[in-house]
Amino acid sequence: MSPSRKRAAGRLVRAALCAGCVLALFPPGARGYDLLAWAKARLGPEVPPLPSSEGTFRVEVLAEGLESPWAVVPLPDGRIFVTERPGRLRVVQGGRLEAQAVPGVPAVAVRGQGGLLDLTPHPDYPRTRRLFLAYTAEGPGEMRTQVASFEEGEGGLRGMKIVFAGVPGGDRPKHFGSRIRFGPDGKLYITLGERGEGRRAQDLLDLNGKTLRLNEDGSIPAENPFADREGARPEIFSYGHRNSQGMAVHPETGRIFQTEHGPSWNDAPGGGDEVNLLVAGGNYGWPLVHHRERRVGTLAPLVEYTPALAPAGCTFVRGEAFPHWRGDFLFAALVGRRLVRLRVEGTRPVGEEHLLVDRFGRLRDVACGPDGTVYAITSDTDAYGPGRAGGDRLLRLVPAR
Repeated sequence: MSPSRKRAAGRLVRAALCAGCVLALFPPGARGYDLLAWAKARLGPEVPPLPSSEGTFRVEVLAEGLESPWAVVPLPDGRIFVTERPGRLRVVQGGRLEAQAVPGVPAVAVRGQGGLLDLTPHPDYPRTRRLFLAYTAEGPGEMRTQVASFEEGEGGLRGMKIVFAGVPGGDRPKHFGSRIRFGPDGKLYITLGERGEGRRAQDLLDLNGKTLRLNEDGSIPAENPFADREGARPEIFSYGHRNSQGMAVHPETGRIFQTEHGPSWNDAPGGGDEVNLLVAGGNYGWPLVHHRERRVGTLAPLVEYTPALAPAGCTFVRGEAFPHWRGDFLFAALVGRRLVRLRVEGTRPVGEEHLLVDRFGRLRDVACGPDGTVYAITSDTDAYGPGRAGGDRLLRLVPAR
C-alpha cells in the first residue's frame, strides 16, 4: 500500500473511532445526527495547499488596547474604522489609535455575542459621507439585530436613519450574524443568525437564519427572490444559515461569498464550518444538512472545515501590495487563530494557505485597504477569548521588501 493510501486509511480508522466515541457520549434521543458525514469530514482537507507565502510579508501592530473589536474597515481617505462591541467606534489615523471614540453611536445591547458589530460605508461614501452600522438592540425580553445609517462628519455621526429595525429573536444572546455589505447591484445585504434555534433557518416567515437584501433606505427590492411568494418574507435573499459572520464581494465578478459557523456539539457534531457562494433564493441547508452531507434542494458549501476553525470576517485581496495574492479570498478564524487564504477559480476552490497560525491569537475580521495592504483585528478580550493584558490589536500585513 502506498504511503498516501496508508495515511488515508489511518484517518478513516481514527474518524470511525471518533464517531464511535460520539455515539457513546450522546444519549439515544440525540443520536439522529449524521455521524457518517461528520466522520467523512474529518478525513482531511478538501483543498490542496498553495505554495507558502512565508517571507513575502511582515506584520505590523498598528494599535493595541482595543476592547472586543468586531469589524475593521479601511476608508478611501486613509483612516481605519474599528468597531468595539461595548458600543465604541474607534479611528486609527496616521498609524495612531485616536483616544476618543467617534460620537453619535446609538445605544447598543451588550450581552453575550451582542453589541456594536459591523460597519460598511455607502458605495459612494466620498460624496454621501454615509456609514451603515449593525448592532444589537434590546426589546421587551429579547435582543434583535438592527441596522442604521448615519452621516459622518467632524462632529461624529448624525442624522440616524433606521434601515432595518430588526425582528423578534428571543432571549438567547447568540447567533446574531450582523455582517452587512453592499452588493454590486447597490443593494444592502444583511446576515442574520438563527439565534441558536436551528428550525428558524428553514422557516421563510422568520428572518432569522437568513441573508436579507434591502434598498439602502430599508425598502424591499421588487426583484427579491421571495417578493411575490405567499408564505415567505420578501426581505429574504437566501436561507438555511446557522450564523454567517463574514461576507465579501469579489471585486471583479461581483459574486458574494460568506463564511458560516458550523455546529458546536450542542446542535450537531462539531466542525462543519463553511465558505459559501451566495445565490438568490438558495437554501444552505441548516439544520437539515451539515458537514459534507448533500440533499436535493440545498446548496453545498464551496469548502467545509472540520475540526472547527470558527470563520468570521472575510475579504478579497486587491491592489498592488500583494500581486501573488490578488483575487484570493481571505477569512479570519477565531478558534483556528489564523488567516486562511483561499484561491477560487470561477466557483471552484483550487488551493489554500494558512497564515499567522497561533501567532496573534483569535482573529475576528480582515479587510483589504485601498493600496492592497491587509488589516486584521484580534478577538482575545471578548467573552470567548482568553483575555489579554494589553487589549486586542489591529494588525497590518505589508510586503516584506
